[in-house]
Amino acid sequence: MTDDVARKIIAIIAEQAMLEPHEVTLDASPEQLGVDSLGLVEIVFAIEEAFDISIPYNANDPAASEFDISSVDKIVEAVRRLITEQA
Repeated sequence: MTDDVARKIIAIIAEQAMLEPHEVTLDASPEQLGVDSLGLVEIVFAIEEAFDISIPYNANDPAASEFDISSVDKIVEAVRRLITEQA
């Protein structure tokens, strides 16, 4: 089941990956969807704008980031947590 948060994030990722939203699965990684490092930065900016949150993501060292970008589902979980924390 996807809620509004998941739907918005899937739409943002789909747009960046040049896919239809139904082609973006929750278990897919950005790499599997064809998103490169620049695309990830664009996704992070778009999510920040869409949800009015600040994402702790370092594009120069993604592994050191607290923001898990390993899959669409992990991105959704992390955004939900940030929305709650920053509310």
